[in-house]
Amino acid sequence: MRRSLPAVRRVAFLLLLVACGSRTGLFIEGDEFTEIVPDDAGPDARRDGGRDAEDLEDAPPPLDVRPPTDVDRTDCPDAEATLVYTITSTYDLQSFNPDTGQFNLIGRIACPALGGATPFSMAVDRRGVAYVQFTDERLYRVSTATAACIGTPYTPRQSNYGLFGMGFATNSVGPTEALFVAGSGQTRNDRLPPSARGLARITPGTFDLTEVGEFVPSIAGAELTGTGDGRLFAFYSKQGESSRSFIGEIDTGTAQVVGERRFDSVAQGGGWAFAYWGGDFYMFHAPVGGTRVTRWRPADDSVTIVATTPLTIVGAGVSTCAPQQ
Repeated sequence: MRRSLPAVRRVAFLLLLVACGSRTGLFIEGDEFTEIVPDDAGPDARRDGGRDAEDLEDAPPPLDVRPPTDVDRTDCPDAEATLVYTITSTYDLQSFNPDTGQFNLIGRIACPALGGATPFSMAVDRRGVAYVQFTDERLYRVSTATAACIGTPYTPRQSNYGLFGMGFATNSVGPTEALFVAGSGQTRNDRLPPSARGLARITPGTFDLTEVGEFVPSIAGAELTGTGDGRLFAFYSKQGESSRSFIGEIDTGTAQVVGERRFDSVAQGGGWAFAYWGGDFYMFHAPVGGTRVTRWRPADDSVTIVATTPLTIVGAGVSTCAPQQ
């Protein structure tokens, strides 16, 4: 989930970020990030389709999105009511109901970010707590119930990861999970080098970042979403192919793209985000202003625009407790 950096800079001149709001009612009792995301995750991999003949030699295989099995839901109360959550370039935290295609405003977040910084990407953990990265490259913790926001101990530019897309995926079938990030290759100002490109993971509690490796083959502008059975997927573009997008499955141990599906009618545009819910993938993209929500349903390979909004969504996240099929 994210927007292109030029758009971020324009918005930064127009908006003044206010001080962080209420810090009450932020988390459920006993919630500790160190309990949520222990050590390594390791999914497996497979498929993608829709390639031109000349691309077949170097292309990943078709994306195989088979329904997950034996997902651990022991810590998932009311899992079937879990929604997708989104953040806009203008700080609006919303829920999105895939069943109805409706957005609902939760509130406008007020994080203690540097002046002029705006949201860049978002992920949601298993307990429904959102993590939002701003263009100051810092990571903030946001309640999906109240929109209250606090900072985290995360230190930017570890291993030169500045701005990134991100998503949680379970370790095996859960219930533990890990936060994965995809370096954007962008920078927030001319005084800093471009962010690293590749896959990394952030350790709970310490918020240390550990690099997994470069994406193979190379991908750009990746946003991530994970599943309750330990798989990690990316929504991305490729150099020279800005009018089309891709969904690929990523091996969390090697950063290899192990399966891929191409979407000729979906351009990421000026802002994009990504979520997996109920066996379907939801691509939030803004090719001509505002955001379209395009659903890809692997069961029948249908691609459908299911919602639109005049707001620009730059981040999305969904709990790995959300429905898997």
